[in-house]
Amino acid sequence: MSTDSSSFVDQLRVDDTPKVNSEKALGAVKDPRPKASLVSRMLRSWQLYVLVLPAVVWVIIFQYWPLYGIQIAFRDYSPVQGITGSPFAGLSHFERFVTSFNFGQLLSNTLILAFYELIAGFPIPIILALALNSLRQKYFSRVVQLITYAPNFISVVVVVGMLVMLLDPSTGIVPRAIEAIGLSAPAFLTDPSWFRHTFVWSGIWQTAGFSAIIYLAALTSVPPELHEAAKVDGASHLRRIWHIDIPAILPIAVVLLILNVGTIMSVGFEKVLLLQNPINLPASQIIDTYVYEVGLKSPIPQYSYATAIGLFRSVVSLILLVVVNSIARRMTKSGLF
Repeated sequence: MSTDSSSFVDQLRVDDTPKVNSEKALGAVKDPRPKASLVSRMLRSWQLYVLVLPAVVWVIIFQYWPLYGIQIAFRDYSPVQGITGSPFAGLSHFERFVTSFNFGQLLSNTLILAFYELIAGFPIPIILALALNSLRQKYFSRVVQLITYAPNFISVVVVVGMLVMLLDPSTGIVPRAIEAIGLSAPAFLTDPSWFRHTFVWSGIWQTAGFSAIIYLAALTSVPPELHEAAKVDGASHLRRIWHIDIPAILPIAVVLLILNVGTIMSVGFEKVLLLQNPINLPASQIIDTYVYEVGLKSPIPQYSYATAIGLFRSVVSLILLVVVNSIARRMTKSGLF
């Protein structure tokens, strides 16, 4: 018995040794095929690179090549002398803007309008997406989604034209309806205190449906088993939304919030300019419209001064983007980079 058992153990040892050696040998053997070079890999998939080529060319021409003109902000630019021939001015244009009498008003108008738009407009697409996702009648959900999504295709000029027609104090439907019930209609288009409300809520009406599609796409990835298990445990509908749906869209919401904060200094220039008039100027004059005024609209265009203001705005936006992204990384473990 002992002899048989010892011989059996020896056999196992003998059988195990080649297996170990073979595994080591297989791990040590390298792929004899030479690694393909970058050029050969690109030639093998040239169709994909041809498809992406127009986008790359567009980015280079319209996004990176204009960066060459940033040096205008540090020169006293003259079209006759050219960019490199214009005299160097250093940071004088930045100092002029920061110390100007209207710097505080321009900065406060821009930040107030941007934060108002962010605070009021950011949660509404999330609420709309959660509401549409909770509807049992999918046909009604699709109809509502189509109605809220359609205004996104209306141009800014048409939206402003609609606002002027609806809110005009003499012929607008809204002021007449307010006066019909015995109230005095506010001056929506000329009163500086009403400018921000008109701008922000018309923008929410136009973009909320389109923004909600991103959250709806994220909600479709939530496993139905989670909701079924929550129902078995007795969780209410609001509890399921709070503990299942909101955590599912939280990473996307954080990324979109960071992107919105990064563009907080670039409030919708076209819409502000179209709604702007001499009466509501104390609230509607923002950095973007001021750059347009001093850089192009002025009888004597100040190209260097306008470029310096635009570069100042971009630097502030970059700082806000980095700060908010780092805060989001620490709090939610998700961010843009």
